[in-house]
Amino acid sequence: MTDPVKTVVHVMRHGEVHNPGQILYGRLPDFHLSDKGRAQAARVADWLATHDVTYVVASPLERAQETAGPIAATHGLAIDTDPDLIESENVFEGERVSPGDGALRNPRNWWHLRNPRTPSWGEPYTHIAERMQTALFRARDHAIGHEAVCVSHQLPTATLRRSLTGQTLHHLPTAANRMCNHASLTSFYFHDEALVGWGYSELDGQ
Repeated sequence: MTDPVKTVVHVMRHGEVHNPGQILYGRLPDFHLSDKGRAQAARVADWLATHDVTYVVASPLERAQETAGPIAATHGLAIDTDPDLIESENVFEGERVSPGDGALRNPRNWWHLRNPRTPSWGEPYTHIAERMQTALFRARDHAIGHEAVCVSHQLPTATLRRSLTGQTLHHLPTAANRMCNHASLTSFYFHDEALVGWGYSELDGQ
Protein backbone atom coordinates (compact mmCIF):
# COMPACT_ATOMS: atom_id res chain seq x y z
CA MET A 1 0.00 0.00 0.00
CA THR A 2 1.51 3.32 -1.06
CA ASP A 3 1.51 6.39 1.15
CA PRO A 4 -0.97 9.12 0.17
CA VAL A 5 0.23 12.25 -1.58
CA LYS A 6 0.03 15.08 0.95
CA THR A 7 -0.99 18.56 -0.21
CA VAL A 8 -1.76 21.69 1.78
CA VAL A 9 -3.82 24.63 0.52
CA HIS A 10 -3.68 27.80 2.59
CA VAL A 11 -6.64 30.13 1.98
CA MET A 12 -5.62 33.60 3.11
CA ARG A 13 -7.75 36.64 3.70
CA HIS A 14 -6.14 39.78 2.26
CA GLY A 15 -4.49 42.33 4.56
CA GLU A 16 -6.07 45.46 5.98
CA VAL A 17 -7.40 47.90 3.36
CA HIS A 18 -7.08 51.69 3.22
CA ASN A 19 -10.72 52.71 3.58
CA PRO A 20 -11.03 56.13 5.28
CA GLY A 21 -14.69 56.43 4.22
CA GLN A 22 -15.56 53.18 6.03
CA ILE A 23 -17.70 51.97 3.15
CA LEU A 24 -18.46 48.41 2.15
CA TYR A 25 -16.07 48.25 -0.81
CA GLY A 26 -17.04 44.76 -2.02
CA ARG A 27 -15.94 44.32 -5.61
CA LEU A 28 -15.25 48.00 -6.27
CA PRO A 29 -11.88 48.74 -7.91
CA ASP A 30 -9.04 50.85 -6.49
CA PHE A 31 -9.17 49.70 -2.89
CA HIS A 32 -5.59 48.94 -1.90
CA LEU A 33 -3.78 47.67 1.18
CA SER A 34 -3.04 50.11 3.96
CA ASP A 35 0.47 50.38 5.40
CA LYS A 36 -0.60 47.91 8.06
CA GLY A 37 -2.01 45.60 5.39
CA ARG A 38 1.28 45.58 3.49
CA ALA A 39 3.13 44.78 6.71
CA GLN A 40 0.70 41.93 7.40
CA ALA A 41 1.28 40.48 3.94
CA ALA A 42 5.05 40.69 4.43
CA ARG A 43 4.87 38.88 7.79
CA VAL A 44 2.85 36.04 6.29
CA ALA A 45 5.30 35.81 3.40
CA ASP A 46 8.17 35.55 5.91
CA TRP A 47 6.37 32.77 7.78
CA LEU A 48 5.69 30.85 4.58
CA ALA A 49 9.26 31.28 3.32
CA THR A 50 10.30 27.88 4.66
CA HIS A 51 7.17 26.15 3.37
CA ASP A 52 7.03 24.14 0.16
CA VAL A 53 4.82 26.64 -1.69
CA THR A 54 4.70 25.94 -5.42
CA TYR A 55 1.51 27.78 -6.43
CA VAL A 56 0.11 31.20 -5.51
CA VAL A 57 -3.29 32.36 -6.75
CA ALA A 58 -5.45 35.34 -5.84
CA SER A 59 -8.78 37.01 -6.37
CA PRO A 60 -8.62 39.58 -9.19
CA LEU A 61 -9.23 42.48 -6.76
CA GLU A 62 -6.26 44.73 -6.01
CA ARG A 63 -6.11 44.07 -2.28
CA ALA A 64 -5.83 40.33 -2.85
CA GLN A 65 -3.22 40.67 -5.59
CA GLU A 66 -1.16 42.99 -3.37
CA THR A 67 -1.37 40.53 -0.46
CA ALA A 68 -0.22 37.67 -2.68
CA GLY A 69 2.73 39.67 -4.04
CA PRO A 70 5.27 39.14 -1.22
CA ILE A 71 4.41 35.45 -0.94
CA ALA A 72 4.89 34.85 -4.66
CA ALA A 73 8.12 36.88 -4.69
CA THR A 74 9.56 34.91 -1.78
CA HIS A 75 9.13 31.68 -3.71
CA GLY A 76 10.00 33.05 -7.15
CA LEU A 77 6.49 32.41 -8.45
CA ALA A 78 4.06 34.30 -10.63
CA ILE A 79 0.62 35.10 -9.21
CA ASP A 80 -2.20 33.25 -10.90
CA THR A 81 -5.67 34.86 -10.85
CA ASP A 82 -8.86 32.93 -10.16
CA PRO A 83 -12.19 34.80 -10.40
CA ASP A 84 -13.79 32.15 -8.19
CA LEU A 85 -11.84 33.63 -5.26
CA ILE A 86 -13.46 37.07 -5.63
CA GLU A 87 -15.40 38.88 -2.91
CA SER A 88 -19.11 38.08 -2.59
CA GLU A 89 -21.70 40.29 -4.25
CA ASN A 90 -23.57 42.70 -1.94
CA VAL A 91 -26.33 45.20 -2.75
CA PHE A 92 -24.85 47.63 -0.20
CA GLU A 93 -21.54 47.87 -2.04
CA GLY A 94 -20.23 51.44 -1.95
CA GLU A 95 -22.32 52.43 1.08
CA ARG A 96 -21.70 52.77 4.80
CA VAL A 97 -23.23 49.82 6.63
CA SER A 98 -21.93 50.07 10.18
CA PRO A 99 -24.64 49.36 12.80
CA GLY A 100 -26.90 52.40 13.14
CA ASP A 101 -25.20 54.11 10.23
CA GLY A 102 -25.83 54.89 6.59
CA ALA A 103 -27.75 52.49 4.37
CA LEU A 104 -29.11 50.31 7.17
CA ARG A 105 -31.03 53.25 8.65
CA ASN A 106 -32.98 53.75 5.43
CA PRO A 107 -36.34 51.88 5.55
CA ARG A 108 -36.22 51.48 1.77
CA ASN A 109 -33.28 49.11 2.24
CA TRP A 110 -34.86 46.91 4.89
CA TRP A 111 -36.34 44.63 2.22
CA HIS A 112 -32.80 43.48 1.48
CA LEU A 113 -32.46 42.25 5.07
CA ARG A 114 -35.55 40.02 5.00
CA ASN A 115 -33.76 36.66 4.84
CA PRO A 116 -30.29 36.34 6.40
CA ARG A 117 -30.19 32.62 5.63
CA THR A 118 -29.87 33.18 1.86
CA PRO A 119 -28.72 36.02 2.32
CA SER A 120 -31.24 38.34 0.69
CA TRP A 121 -28.73 41.21 0.45
CA GLY A 122 -26.21 39.46 -1.74
CA GLU A 123 -24.75 36.39 -3.38
CA PRO A 124 -26.27 33.18 -1.98
CA TYR A 125 -24.05 31.32 0.46
CA THR A 126 -24.51 28.15 -1.59
CA HIS A 127 -23.04 29.89 -4.65
CA ILE A 128 -20.10 31.22 -2.64
CA ALA A 129 -19.39 27.77 -1.19
CA GLU A 130 -19.53 26.11 -4.61
CA ARG A 131 -17.15 28.49 -6.35
CA MET A 132 -14.73 28.58 -3.40
CA GLN A 133 -14.59 24.80 -3.28
CA THR A 134 -13.89 24.81 -7.01
CA ALA A 135 -11.03 27.25 -6.48
CA LEU A 136 -9.67 25.26 -3.54
CA PHE A 137 -9.62 21.97 -5.43
CA ARG A 138 -8.11 23.66 -8.48
CA ALA A 139 -5.28 25.02 -6.34
CA ARG A 140 -4.78 21.60 -4.74
CA ASP A 141 -4.40 20.05 -8.17
CA HIS A 142 -1.84 22.70 -9.19
CA ALA A 143 0.27 22.03 -6.09
CA ILE A 144 -0.19 18.29 -5.70
CA GLY A 145 2.38 17.00 -3.20
CA HIS A 146 3.32 20.55 -2.15
CA GLU A 147 1.60 23.66 -0.79
CA ALA A 148 -0.56 26.33 -2.41
CA VAL A 149 -1.71 29.76 -1.24
CA CYS A 150 -5.07 31.21 -2.31
CA VAL A 151 -5.73 34.85 -1.39
CA SER A 152 -9.41 35.65 -1.06
CA HIS A 153 -11.79 37.63 1.15
CA GLN A 154 -13.53 37.32 4.50
CA LEU A 155 -17.00 36.03 3.67
CA PRO A 156 -15.88 33.65 0.87
CA THR A 157 -13.18 32.16 3.10
CA ALA A 158 -15.50 31.78 6.09
CA THR A 159 -18.19 30.22 3.89
CA LEU A 160 -15.67 27.78 2.40
CA ARG A 161 -14.57 26.64 5.84
CA ARG A 162 -18.15 26.25 7.05
CA SER A 163 -19.15 24.29 3.95
CA LEU A 164 -16.26 21.84 4.36
CA THR A 165 -16.73 21.33 8.10
CA GLY A 166 -20.46 20.63 8.09
CA GLN A 167 -21.57 23.93 9.60
CA THR A 168 -24.58 25.95 8.51
CA LEU A 169 -23.59 28.50 5.90
CA HIS A 170 -25.57 31.37 7.39
CA HIS A 171 -23.99 33.06 10.41
CA LEU A 172 -23.75 36.42 12.13
CA PRO A 173 -21.26 38.57 10.17
CA THR A 174 -19.78 39.95 13.39
CA ALA A 175 -19.63 36.65 15.25
CA ALA A 176 -16.29 35.66 16.76
CA ASN A 177 -16.54 32.20 15.25
CA ARG A 178 -16.12 33.60 11.75
CA MET A 179 -12.37 33.00 12.25
CA CYS A 180 -11.20 35.08 9.34
CA ASN A 181 -9.32 38.20 10.42
CA HIS A 182 -7.09 40.20 8.10
CA ALA A 183 -4.12 38.21 6.74
CA SER A 184 -5.24 35.03 8.52
CA LEU A 185 -4.64 31.59 7.04
CA THR A 186 -7.21 28.82 6.90
CA SER A 187 -5.24 25.74 5.89
CA PHE A 188 -6.74 22.61 4.36
CA TYR A 189 -4.84 19.32 4.44
CA PHE A 190 -5.32 16.66 1.78
CA HIS A 191 -4.21 13.05 1.42
CA ASP A 192 -4.49 12.47 -2.30
CA GLU A 193 -7.86 14.14 -3.05
CA ALA A 194 -9.38 13.54 0.39
CA LEU A 195 -9.63 16.38 2.88
CA VAL A 196 -8.23 15.07 6.18
CA GLY A 197 -8.02 18.20 8.34
CA TRP A 198 -7.83 21.95 8.58
CA GLY A 199 -6.28 24.65 10.74
CA TYR A 200 -6.47 28.36 11.39
CA SER A 201 -3.60 30.80 12.04
CA GLU A 202 -3.38 34.50 12.79
CA LEU A 203 0.24 35.39 12.26
CA ASP A 204 -0.38 39.07 12.95
CA GLY A 205 -1.40 38.39 16.55
CA GLN A 206 -4.96 39.66 16.10
